[in-house]
Amino acid sequence: MVPKELKSLGDVYLLPLTDEGAPDVPGTYIYLPPPSDPAYVVRFAIEGTSSICRQGSLWVNIPIRGESFQRDHYYEYKLHPDFSRALEIDIPITTAGAFAFYTTYTPLPDFSTITASSPEPTRTPTYYIDVSPKLTLNNAPLPLDALSIFSVISKFMGKYPDGWEKHLRGIGQRGYNMVHFTPLMERGNSNSPYSIYNQLQFDPLCFPNGEKDVETMVANMEQEHGLLGLTDVVWNHTANNSKWLEYHPEAGYNVETAPWLESALELDTALLKFGSMLKTFGLPTTLSNIDDLLKVMDGLKTHVIGALRLWEYHVIDVERNAQAAVDAWIMGKITFPEGGVEEVKDWPIKRKADFLLGTGFVGATEMGPRYHRRIEPTVGAGLLTIIYGRYDSKDQGAPSPGAALTTMTKILDELNLAFYREYDADTAEILEQVFNRVKYVRLDDHGPKLGPITPENPLIESYFTRLPHNATTKMHSSRSLALVNNGWIWAADAMKDNAGPDSRAYLRREVIVWSDCVKLRYGKSSKDNPFLWDFMARYTRLMAKYFAGFRIDNCHSTPIVVAEYLLDEARKVRPNLAVFAELFTGSEQMDYVFVERLGLSALIREAMQAWSTAELSRLVHRHGGRPIGSFEIDDIYENDKTISPHGETDGTNGTASTGRETVRRIKQSPVHALFMDCTHDNEMPAQKRDARDTLPNATLVNMCSCATGSVMGYDEIYPKLVDLVHEKRLYSSPSSEKEVKVGTGEGGIGGIKKLLNQIHTLMGRDGYDETHIHHEGEYVTVHRVHPKSRKGYFAIAHTAYPGYGNGNGNLSPVRLGGTKVKLLGSWSLEVDASDNAKEAVLADAKVLRGLPSRVLKIDGINLESKTDETVITIPSKFPPGSIALFETGIPSAEHSEGLDGFVTSGGKKAFNQLDLVDLNFVLYRCEPEERDFSGGRDGVYSIPNYGSLVYAGLQGWWSVLRDVIQNNDLGHPICNHLRDGQWSLDYLVKRLERIAKQDGHTSLRGPISWLKERFEAIRKIPNFLLPRYFALVIQTAYHAAWDRSLELMGDNIKNGQGFLQRLAMVSIQQTGYMKSSSLWPTKSVPCLAAGLPHFSSDWARCWGRDVFISLRGLFLGTGRYHDAKEHILAFASVLKHGMIPNLLSGGRLPRYNSRDSIWFFLQNIQDYMNMVPNGMDIMKEKVARRFLPYDDTYFEHDDPRAYSKSSTIEEIIQEALQRHALGISFREANAGPSLDMQMKSEGFQIDIEVDWETGIIFGGSQSNCGTWMDKMGESEKAGSKGIPGTPRDGAAVEITGLTYSTLVWVAQLQAQGKYSYSGVKTSTGQDISFVTWAEKIQKNFERCYYIPLDSSEDKDYDVNTAIVNRRGIYKDLYKSGKEYEDYQLRPNFPIAMTVAPKLFTPSKALQALELADKVLLGPTGMATLDPSDHAYRPYYVNSEDSTDFATSKGRNYHQGPEWLWPTGFFLRALLKFDLMRRDSKEERTEAFQQVTRRLVGCKKAIRDSPWAGLTELTQKGGEFCPDSVS
Repeated sequence: MVPKELKSLGDVYLLPLTDEGAPDVPGTYIYLPPPSDPAYVVRFAIEGTSSICRQGSLWVNIPIRGESFQRDHYYEYKLHPDFSRALEIDIPITTAGAFAFYTTYTPLPDFSTITASSPEPTRTPTYYIDVSPKLTLNNAPLPLDALSIFSVISKFMGKYPDGWEKHLRGIGQRGYNMVHFTPLMERGNSNSPYSIYNQLQFDPLCFPNGEKDVETMVANMEQEHGLLGLTDVVWNHTANNSKWLEYHPEAGYNVETAPWLESALELDTALLKFGSMLKTFGLPTTLSNIDDLLKVMDGLKTHVIGALRLWEYHVIDVERNAQAAVDAWIMGKITFPEGGVEEVKDWPIKRKADFLLGTGFVGATEMGPRYHRRIEPTVGAGLLTIIYGRYDSKDQGAPSPGAALTTMTKILDELNLAFYREYDADTAEILEQVFNRVKYVRLDDHGPKLGPITPENPLIESYFTRLPHNATTKMHSSRSLALVNNGWIWAADAMKDNAGPDSRAYLRREVIVWSDCVKLRYGKSSKDNPFLWDFMARYTRLMAKYFAGFRIDNCHSTPIVVAEYLLDEARKVRPNLAVFAELFTGSEQMDYVFVERLGLSALIREAMQAWSTAELSRLVHRHGGRPIGSFEIDDIYENDKTISPHGETDGTNGTASTGRETVRRIKQSPVHALFMDCTHDNEMPAQKRDARDTLPNATLVNMCSCATGSVMGYDEIYPKLVDLVHEKRLYSSPSSEKEVKVGTGEGGIGGIKKLLNQIHTLMGRDGYDETHIHHEGEYVTVHRVHPKSRKGYFAIAHTAYPGYGNGNGNLSPVRLGGTKVKLLGSWSLEVDASDNAKEAVLADAKVLRGLPSRVLKIDGINLESKTDETVITIPSKFPPGSIALFETGIPSAEHSEGLDGFVTSGGKKAFNQLDLVDLNFVLYRCEPEERDFSGGRDGVYSIPNYGSLVYAGLQGWWSVLRDVIQNNDLGHPICNHLRDGQWSLDYLVKRLERIAKQDGHTSLRGPISWLKERFEAIRKIPNFLLPRYFALVIQTAYHAAWDRSLELMGDNIKNGQGFLQRLAMVSIQQTGYMKSSSLWPTKSVPCLAAGLPHFSSDWARCWGRDVFISLRGLFLGTGRYHDAKEHILAFASVLKHGMIPNLLSGGRLPRYNSRDSIWFFLQNIQDYMNMVPNGMDIMKEKVARRFLPYDDTYFEHDDPRAYSKSSTIEEIIQEALQRHALGISFREANAGPSLDMQMKSEGFQIDIEVDWETGIIFGGSQSNCGTWMDKMGESEKAGSKGIPGTPRDGAAVEITGLTYSTLVWVAQLQAQGKYSYSGVKTSTGQDISFVTWAEKIQKNFERCYYIPLDSSEDKDYDVNTAIVNRRGIYKDLYKSGKEYEDYQLRPNFPIAMTVAPKLFTPSKALQALELADKVLLGPTGMATLDPSDHAYRPYYVNSEDSTDFATSKGRNYHQGPEWLWPTGFFLRALLKFDLMRRDSKEERTEAFQQVTRRLVGCKKAIRDSPWAGLTELTQKGGEFCPDSVS
């Protein structure tokens, strides 16, 4: 069943998916807060064009409200392609846990012109969403980061309730809010809490009334003492004397359930026997030195390794296997390998042995019984047959079985060599491991020094538990009664079963074994061991019934599928279960695997692992939280917006929702920590450091922004680690005997710990998640603050590591800028850690006690309050073991609305009066534009150590801040600059104020007022917070301006996908007022730039060709019809020679040297009429003419003749067509170096004519470059000056296509009575109708341009076979000055295909497009020349001044570099012709998806570009080109 879709009205956590279905979030680890009421939602956002939408489904196992979680029950959400918006699927989060999702889809096939089979459906990897549990204590929420956990070893608490209640009261009084109990179940023979005898029975020694006592205790803990319960769960082993093992030996690893362990068992038995017979062998039983150990090892080699013949477990039985192969050969039972076999006969013996190993071998990868490895006799017989032929007893000359046996024996001996080497390696490792282990336990100073070797204290710890022989075990095979003991391996693979078939750890003695614990064998699913899975599930549910949290013991040793199953069982009982884990995988990446799959709340980490103050500082930094002043990554602007610059829309599956919602980004999350000052299985400060370090170590831990914890004995200052196995005494604690008060006192640090825990819990509850840590010598300071209120706590800790004595050390005065500080207290810890004191404490036979100690108050902390800071100075006496605690606040952040709320409010209203030209100023303006408008006074902003912004407007700032915010990069130069001063704030306001003073820009007063008010509010805060609040202001303003921009565009943009919106915003980037540029000589209007920054001002801004290549997309496609019309009219006004100028220069100095511009112009008029409401009206619009109609006379713009005549657009169109029909020939006005210093004299001559046989227009020469590929050679050094890089004279294919498109269009208009002219008159006086002209082109187009796939068809086309480079393409030119240039593959033919598809045979067109797709299309642009062409030079460097004729001074501008704009025409053509062959809805969808797949690079580029646009060109393969423009 598909869940009903939800429309969110609250918090939304945005989860975008990539085109591969992976979560597009930092780090991919998804960690969400506890469930809320009303439920927040996870919003899966998927581009409607994504590949995963092709027959796609999103599968999610997050349960619907009211339904229970089932790991294997996934809800299906169909993904239907949508090419106008993103798909959004909202899923409410109603329960905590570890959830999963994946997608299934049918991959998009590679584009092909032939019918190909569709790819098989595929499934993405499984991804995980972890939802934190919602813990409550006395009906109040208790976030995980607010937990203060206290560990106790349960058996030292005494009998419930006598000792328990007083200790629990003392724990609660100290401000802890959760107690961690080591396992509470009945213990095994070893008496270790972790060696559980009966998982379903609580320890009767602690709980005489069993489960009833536990129930009472847990209730009292919460109601009386304010404590939640947390218990260990032990899933990977059981006590070696667990009675239930006798009934279920299959629950463990034995040689029946795990036959690969047989050799390990034999070795273990032999080692035990050897150890018991040392005297018999004359070997020492007491090891006094290494020599004694070496004697034992020598005896072990003889009596164990040699006697066991362990090699038999590794090698094959050569005699038996050779005979079996020969017998099969004699009987004709033969198996041949696939493929040829003749050459096998001549192979060397090693290769024959490898052949058998690869094709006919059994047991190569795992251990088993002796000689378990063998070859398949029939395969061996096959090899003999290849060598000798088939056996024939009647053939006297045939090889004998004896010869065959000899041959096979040699081959098998060769095969065995590798296995003997394997045996040698294993044996060496066995000896090494035994030596090192015995040395550690008997000789090493840091080892236990166990003493004489006796039956009770054997030579080695046994790897196996031997179950007793009794009536119960008699029911089982004797082979099942030796069970593997559990243990650990240093740096082991956490995903590998160390007792499994692919491990030899137990044979090689690599396991540090726990002899009192039997390793449990779960298998891969409950089917492999039904009893064990059910039994441990019952145990787990019992624990979840009473405890709010689990600590998974040895999580890394628990099969992850088992842990998943058991946690699922636990969460059925207690959905909001906190789960902590002891996890040692050796890899943070592997940690994440466990964390995300199990939904672990935190991993246990310990401060006592730090070996120095510096290392402790590092650990505190790691777990301390975000840096102070961290950025806000959520879209908090306005909260009610429906459009964002990232293209998200509200709602589900793209359907807009109503109401307020807050969209939150999923932040990159580290593995969360439960940071302990000390754990129950590690040494105390009195052992590992100086006992005085107890206080500063605890302080630093409690200042961290994570769950924290301690252990019984730490606050009390026990002299050493409590031995959880052998210790018999019970706990004692001063805190359990009397009321705990904050402050000084004797008997440990309980009074101070109370304050520390209170502060830690308060900060965790309220979200104080920003921290600054400073390390100086033996001092560490920590400042933790709330991100919005800016209230905080500050701690100074003087650590006490051995070797630093009692010196005060040096701590520089602490300066807290803009901060008010209140001293809470300062204290030092004194401890009597003398040998006498330790002996006295340890001598107590009944109870565990701490060392004599006292906490003293320290006076003399000096607080100097200044106007802009508070300075803290510690007194001269502040010895190791001292701390000071302070409360802090920032008055300037205490805004009535909350500073965050104020600076992010009101933006939408402030910007809602701006028009698109205003927004060009507000958002953009590159350096030349800014200089131009300010008269050269002002440019873009420059940031020290970073450089200049690309824009002066908000986009320039946002392009930098976007990544700074995302990465929380507080060390970025922009942050340093903001901390240094407030110049950036001044710049932004003053810049807009200057612009607002200009006529027509009064609407900017709203944004100016808004910015001033916000900046005024944040100017008062300390400079270290300025980056955060500046970013909030810019983010809010940027979003407001962006939203306003989209509001002013067409509905297709407002409701479109993010990529479409980003493209639309380019129209605002490129269109604006300039003092040096306009469309008219005497009237200032916004005009379109050819590219930023190089082509943005003066004469270089407005180019006819560039305007009309881009006008359809930037103006017509965005609904900016007025701007489109203004540009059309302006260029119509300067028609001359039947052409529009390439360089407009405001109409003052137009230059007519581009043959193609007029045709792009005419195409845009056609597009305008088709796309704009009442677009036909433009035909009657009149424009004053810069030059006289049909007159080539040149005069200046202020000449009386200029603009003295007017024409309608219809007349302009006709004049352009008529002038071409007559033929055009002129020399450019003002020709010479002053017009173009690179061009030769002959290049200024422009000639254009129509070939009336074909209707095709020809023009240009080898001395000029009249199409868009217009780079003129400039290098005198290379001899290229005045020689075009790409002349493209003759008939350029795109001009032919554009001409045809125009002719068909006007012919249709004329037929409809909407165009006054029916045709043109040639230079000979002949009348040619538009229909006739178009028919001539259509009749001849493919004959002139197409190069057939088959050379035998060349006769049907105008093709010179000798110079064809590629076939199945359309020529770039026809009849150019250099014939081979006609045949070059370039990206121009798709332009003709787009505007004039009827000129092309669809099948031929698709083949040509398929080739261009493979050969020319890059990540964003299209190669301007075929890479196989001899002239291909794909790296453009305009500054290169070499002798290379092809590349010097960038002559190769269009000879290989990948240009962006042809990609649009290519994709339009590809879609157009692909759709022609598509019939079904699914096929047509595939055609669209083929296009969108090819836009991936552009989507990434525009998203990542600081210019927020697409670059003009790239080098080969999309490589960045510094000389490109945006």
